[in-house]
Amino acid sequence: MAEEIVNRVAQSKLMVVDLEDYYPDGERYVFDIKNWLYEGFVLREKEFRQYVKDYDWSQHQNQYVALTCSTDAIIPAWSFMLLTLELQPYAKKVCVGNLETLETSLFQDVINALDVESYKDKPVIIKGCANKPVPTNAYLMLSSKLKPVAKSIMYGEACSSVPLFKRKK
Repeated sequence: MAEEIVNRVAQSKLMVVDLEDYYPDGERYVFDIKNWLYEGFVLREKEFRQYVKDYDWSQHQNQYVALTCSTDAIIPAWSFMLLTLELQPYAKKVCVGNLETLETSLFQDVINALDVESYKDKPVIIKGCANKPVPTNAYLMLSSKLKPVAKSIMYGEACSSVPLFKRKK
C-alpha cells in the first residue's frame, strides 16, 4: 500500500505574497520631450509652451505616464510640472523618470495601501520570478512593510526560498 502524498506547504501557516497579483493594470507611456527642445537640447519657454498648448493631451486617457528627456539637456522643474498639470485630467499617474521609476511609484502606492495585518506572526514568502515588470524597489518596500508584523520573511518559492529575516523572541 502506497503512502499518501502530503503537501506540507499547503498545510503550513506559510503565507505567500506575489507582487504580480498587485500589478496595476493600464498602459504605460514614456513621454520624451526631446523633440520639443531646440536642437534637442535647449528649452525655449515660448516654443515649449506652444507645444504644450497644441498637444492633444486626451490621448493619454487612463495611461500611466513617465516624463523624461532622452538627451543630456538641463530641464527646469517647472516644465515637468506644466506637463503634469496638462496630463492630470487624463493620466492615472504621472512621474518624472523612466519606466522603472514609474513602476516603482505605482508599487509604492500599492504597498502603502496594503493591509499586512493578515501576515501578523506568520512566516511569509515574498514570491520572486514575476512575469510582469515588478521593480526591485517594490520587493524592498514590501519586505520593510512586512518586517514589523511577520514572524519571518523569505524570498523565492516554498520549495527553494532564501531566508531574509526571523524575528527574535
